[in-house]
Amino acid sequence: MGRGLNGVMIKAWRGQDYRLTVRSHEVVTDHYVRLGFDANGLLADHPEYPTQYVRVWIPESGSDKLHHRAFTLIDQDAEADQFFIEFALHHGPAADWARTASPGDQLEVTALEYDAKKRLPATVPSEYLMFGDTASLPAINALLESIGDTPARVWLEWQNESDKTLPVRNKPHHEVTWVQRIDDGRLMREQAQEITCADGAFAWIACCGQTTRSLVKTFKTTHALPKTALQYQAYWK
Repeated sequence: MGRGLNGVMIKAWRGQDYRLTVRSHEVVTDHYVRLGFDANGLLADHPEYPTQYVRVWIPESGSDKLHHRAFTLIDQDAEADQFFIEFALHHGPAADWARTASPGDQLEVTALEYDAKKRLPATVPSEYLMFGDTASLPAINALLESIGDTPARVWLEWQNESDKTLPVRNKPHHEVTWVQRIDDGRLMREQAQEITCADGAFAWIACCGQTTRSLVKTFKTTHALPKTALQYQAYWK
């Protein structure tokens, strides 16, 4: 099956291909699953860093093309050559595949060289302000585990009642707020407008494309955060 233009671009970015094998399948909620994988050497070639990710390639029904999405790696164990990927089960080939994946199934992925743009700020912020949803929750959990004693406020958008039961790896000095997704993310946008943004804060944003763009604009204009205090990525359209 073909990877199309995405495949050509990722090869140009010096991506390395791997074939993962499913080790375990855990149903976390009715809209969320956690799969364990044998990494086939990927972690030896690409050491762990916060929000580490791979590009997955999944067949599209009725097509000769492969569906392409990026997913965060969780609980990497380089010595055992294993990690986990968590899937928010919306619509699409990746969710359909994850629903029925079982031990022994294989998944084609591409890993890229470490992306310097994903690096945490060199100077410890006064606090982290994180905005995401169930799709970016694995990355947020990885960040919460990596920032140590730095305070953090986290806003997570939910669509299904069970979303609010998903495990968030927050510590006592991390504040988590679940915000219902209505009107294409209106409540999340309002939250970003209304918060007080302290000097030295760092904003990390990973929502749908429209919400991400809106929140970035808010932090640049309303809160006057410099570009160096912003990291953002639209996780879905």
